[in-house]
Amino acid sequence: MWRRSFSAGYRCLGRRRIGPKGTWASRAARACSVPASPAGGISALQALDVWEELFEERGVSEPKHSADHIVAHLLGAKTRESLGRRNLTEILSRERTEQLWELCTRRLSRMPVQYVIEQWDFRDLTLKMRPPVFIPRPETEELVELVLMDLEKTCGQAEEGADAPLTCLEVGCGSGAISLSLLSSLPQLKAIALDRSQDAVDLTRENASSLGLQDRLQIYHIDVMKDPEAVLRLCSPVSALVSNPPYLFSEDMLSLEPEILRFEDPSALDGGQDGLDVIRQILTMAPKVLSDHGRAYLEVDPRHPRLIRRWVEANVEELRYVETRHDITGRSVYKTSRPVCPSRGHHLIVLSAFNLLRFRPEVELMLVFQVHYCLFNLK
Repeated sequence: MWRRSFSAGYRCLGRRRIGPKGTWASRAARACSVPASPAGGISALQALDVWEELFEERGVSEPKHSADHIVAHLLGAKTRESLGRRNLTEILSRERTEQLWELCTRRLSRMPVQYVIEQWDFRDLTLKMRPPVFIPRPETEELVELVLMDLEKTCGQAEEGADAPLTCLEVGCGSGAISLSLLSSLPQLKAIALDRSQDAVDLTRENASSLGLQDRLQIYHIDVMKDPEAVLRLCSPVSALVSNPPYLFSEDMLSLEPEILRFEDPSALDGGQDGLDVIRQILTMAPKVLSDHGRAYLEVDPRHPRLIRRWVEANVEELRYVETRHDITGRSVYKTSRPVCPSRGHHLIVLSAFNLLRFRPEVELMLVFQVHYCLFNLK
């Protein structure tokens, strides 16, 4: 996420009472721009009421969840529910009140909660977050589960047979969420992570060090669009190639919410006119970097599988289309079995998700996905 400036100003709330008993809040609400922190004492519970209503009044998405996450973070918890009644009703210190006002003011500018609190959970990991590095979405956790399921099978086969190294290449690592999640779940795995953004490379490196996974992860600042040969020089054949690449159609960028448009790196989202610019490059590289039986896993737009199939058949001689499977369901979709694959070759598995254009990062939703498994093998 290069950032755009915050919105130039905020509209006035008028003479409105905010919160059940906070008369000072009405004075703050009458002031245009950001309200001043209260001179008197205020509890976390009162602050929640103030900011939830202020967020709602100013058009901030998910006002309750935004306020809950920020207050919980300030008090050293993950969620409001994990805070005891005493923590919520005690009067905040002047220092904490000012910190809370600063964080909530950032959210008022439409900065995503992940950037406001500078961290977010991805599966069982807590990762550092900062703009403009792409924020991992909940649906990408399901992509990781799918990759893990296959890599665990590969591990079992390796133990029974040849002692082949287990390696993964991630193109476009962002915060490192995918690679680090795979590494934390598979001690045998080593990974290579690439990104065109130096900000993303630096953040992935920080997250790897924080989690103690830096010894099994190589991180490189490489733009696969400009220097694909650099990837080939770095990589021995890998067991898996995984990517959540930029896949939005350029025309769809204008439909994104302010949280995305103002703060996240557009190059991590915009996939070009048909959303396939980076995907085509990854597919071109795939046969050259994958080992025998290696697989590529991509998260793409629901409109892409048919386009990908036609393009691969016309342009990647080493790959032959086998089958596309699509389903509409919840999280259990990844537990469905796939058709038996040929005994040798490379396979491409494409995951497409519906819900990016309406991105609400503050809510843990049971999302519905459309998943496409596009399987290819060597000719």
